[in-house]
Amino acid sequence: MTDHLLIEKKDGIATLIMNRPESRNALSLEMRQSLFEVMTEIETDDAIRCVVIKGAGDHFMAGGDLKAFGEIVKQAPDERRKQFEARIHNLHPTMFTMRRMRKPIIASVQGAAAGFGLSLAMACDMVIAADNAFFTLAYINIATTPDGSGTYSLARMVGLKKAMEIAMLGDRFDAKEAARLGLVNFVVPTADIEAETAKLAKRLASGPTVAIGRTKQMLHASLTNSMETQLAIEAENFAACAATEDWAEGITAFGEKRKPVFKGK
Repeated sequence: MTDHLLIEKKDGIATLIMNRPESRNALSLEMRQSLFEVMTEIETDDAIRCVVIKGAGDHFMAGGDLKAFGEIVKQAPDERRKQFEARIHNLHPTMFTMRRMRKPIIASVQGAAAGFGLSLAMACDMVIAADNAFFTLAYINIATTPDGSGTYSLARMVGLKKAMEIAMLGDRFDAKEAARLGLVNFVVPTADIEAETAKLAKRLASGPTVAIGRTKQMLHASLTNSMETQLAIEAENFAACAATEDWAEGITAFGEKRKPVFKGK
């Protein structure tokens, strides 16, 4: 671990804090490695039922560390190509873990979500944004292409034509526009972002997290499955959920006209 990424665990919620506020939480090599290590740990930690990703200070993440890139510019073109190909491949296990993890992941965004910061937010299951948040894919402004699964997510969320615009022009847009495009679920006043994020995380963490995790996997699978395959998955997952303690509690609570108490089992 490194102090470039902090982790707090409380009440079944793991909060990951990207901690480089002096650089708008730009992605360092240390942060990249810690993200992978922490995501891998959380995935198998049964005590964690929801994950929140946020940035320290006034911003979510401004993307890659362009100041560090300044040193790489001095290298020969072939060496630059090899170095960045390796770096970006090293990000992929983290993105796969986030996608595979049967726990909801929330991005809590204020200020900048640029470059990999936007890719990371899109890789989360829900995004709650402060009304001062702004978004830009930004890569085109340094003459490169998106990474961190950004091109996988973007067109699926906003449609191909809008994705072309966002990726090719690199323009900035605000939280209200991000919500209109389907990149953000909730926009809240900046002063309320911490409280509203905590409320959403608590709601998910206290929910039937086995069913939530299976729903997450099914919705991702629906983007490529045939109808026949998806319906078979629906039957399999409903039946699996019906064998859980939470399902029995939900049915019992309904009959008793009370709020269910789910344990994620």
